[in-house]
Amino acid sequence: MGSHLSPYGTESTYLDGQLLVAMPGMMDERFARAVIFICAHSSEGAMGIILNRPAANVTMPDLLVQLEIVPELERIRLPQKVGNMQVLMGGPVETSRGFVLHSPDFHLAQSTLPIDDGICLTATIDILRAIAAGRGPENAVLALGYAGWGAGQLEMEMQANGWLNTPADAEIVFNTAADVRYEMALRRIGIEPAMLSMEAGHA
Repeated sequence: MGSHLSPYGTESTYLDGQLLVAMPGMMDERFARAVIFICAHSSEGAMGIILNRPAANVTMPDLLVQLEIVPELERIRLPQKVGNMQVLMGGPVETSRGFVLHSPDFHLAQSTLPIDDGICLTATIDILRAIAAGRGPENAVLALGYAGWGAGQLEMEMQANGWLNTPADAEIVFNTAADVRYEMALRRIGIEPAMLSMEAGHA
């Protein structure tokens, strides 16, 4: 993740591999209390995956059957790990498409994007086939859809204090329950969630 010169001649750093944490004043309710892992960020825009919105009533075995990767009768034979894999609503864009964040022990040529040392992104059906067959990555979460920003849009939202950012790591992406990721991410920044909610009305 390098530094790049912004149009203003000052150094700005792109946020690939960082977590965005929504501030209490976030006006867009789609992103209220959201924790977003930034997968790609450049002068052309950004895309990320919301980490703390579990998909309601959707499990990984359900999806594998719907996508005809696994026959209905075979779902009970799926490894327990596959049954427990988190399915998230990753954002409002392309919600019928799956995006898998995973550990770097799995790689598909032309398809897998390494984001940082411990986290990669693969968005093809082949990774779901591998997971169903027990040949997938050690750690993975599946997101339906993603969050996207146009050129300069995320930078404007950051300047308007819509978001805080902090480095991500595999622990918070793969091994933390969705409902505590917001508090954990805030603490990584050095903020106690209770203090933030108390101060929200005193901006």
